[in-house]
Amino acid sequence: MKQIAVIGAGTMGNGIAHTFAQSGFTVKLIDISEKSLEKGMATIAANLDRMVTKGTISEEDKHKTISNIITYTDIKDGVVGCDLVVEAATENVQLKFNIFKQLSEVCAHNVILATNTSSISITQIAANVVHPERVIGMHFMNPVPIMKLVEIIRGYNTSDEVTQIIMDLSVKLGKTPTEVNDYPGFVANRILMPMINEAIETLYNGVGGVYEIDTVMKLGMAHPMGPLQLADFIGLDVCLSILNVMYDGFKNPKYAPCPLLVNMVMAGKLGVKSGEGFYDYSESKKAEKVSKQFSK
Repeated sequence: MKQIAVIGAGTMGNGIAHTFAQSGFTVKLIDISEKSLEKGMATIAANLDRMVTKGTISEEDKHKTISNIITYTDIKDGVVGCDLVVEAATENVQLKFNIFKQLSEVCAHNVILATNTSSISITQIAANVVHPERVIGMHFMNPVPIMKLVEIIRGYNTSDEVTQIIMDLSVKLGKTPTEVNDYPGFVANRILMPMINEAIETLYNGVGGVYEIDTVMKLGMAHPMGPLQLADFIGLDVCLSILNVMYDGFKNPKYAPCPLLVNMVMAGKLGVKSGEGFYDYSESKKAEKVSKQFSK
């Protein structure tokens, strides 16, 4: 495997492109928006600069990594000659179905098609593809260049050969692959999202404030960040989308999103990406100031 295409230049897409490029692969980063590609490449450069400053990589490593990435605005052009395509578009069911239908038309039948979805059924996505046995989930964690886990999700038809190739590839990236089966939320989000949702319910019911809830989980449970801060970091819209996928998939009320979460997303309070969620990020990207809505 030498050439990798990554679809989507957002937070996850540029992180995945960075990781493959730093490991010596030629990466074709694809996004319909030229502006998103420019922003994605700027993010990669800034992250590499931080690594140089910390002494993790050399200046030469940084330049090699950037030179390994080529940008495209057209999927058909971008996937030419690629052995693997990793889709990292927005967590939207219909969008992913449409992308995989297009990939099925423009990619050779031996090209492995992976999705970075955090909750959507791999089997459903694969149903849009000729030779569904080549479709697999590669759920990277954010921030991708730093986090070691890759959740490898087999669809109903995913072949043993494809699974082993992707497991081995993940190790070459310096990651720890963990194979799981195809159920809504997989393992990571099936456990994480109900915890985040319960933290929001705890706030909604007035049991504790934003700072207090996060402090209990950080100091009492040794979590690196509190669940409300983590929700802001992930994006409240993404959290809501994942909870809805699990609620629809299991028909179990324990996965129903808290009304407060629904209202915040409807109001555009999405966390770090919008400048405000449970915390106010207008002056700092760090969760230092509780949003005025939740201030005492």
